[in-house]
Amino acid sequence: MAFEDLLEDPVIQKYLHELVGPKGMPVAAAPPDGEVTDEELAEELDLELNDVRRALFILYENDLATYRRLRDEDSGWLTYLWTFEYDNIPENLEDEMYRLHEALEKRREYERNHEFYLCEICSIRFEFGEAMDFGFECPECGSPLESMDNDRLVNAMDDRLDALEDELNLEA
Repeated sequence: MAFEDLLEDPVIQKYLHELVGPKGMPVAAAPPDGEVTDEELAEELDLELNDVRRALFILYENDLATYRRLRDEDSGWLTYLWTFEYDNIPENLEDEMYRLHEALEKRREYERNHEFYLCEICSIRFEFGEAMDFGFECPECGSPLESMDNDRLVNAMDDRLDALEDELNLEA
């Protein structure tokens, strides 16, 4: 996938937005060719320097940017020259999908192995033990807690796990 096509993909745009947030998105969405300093980016994008630095370090932590340090011989100041490495995005997204799959499997087992009670007034959910401790009354409003059927939630997780397994070519 060409670099320009990569940034036009809505999934990748969402991924970058989740990483750097709205203030960092201009940095992530407009990577320059070659090396650039954080000050140059801040000036070019008309952003606060701290917002640019935050976005760059998040991209760095996710292997989407690298930097090279230069020390000014006269002043001793360090200059960081940043390069964007967006070739790693597809691999990062795949890793995220594996993490999501694992988390969903754990959550599905939790949902299957516990009994829940719901306060329909406050929309607060309690595990059986908690509900019993409260005498099956909501601690917020005092209304009775009703047994909750979470089959729809478990079925939705099953469907999502099936889709992820298809996408990742995993055996169920």
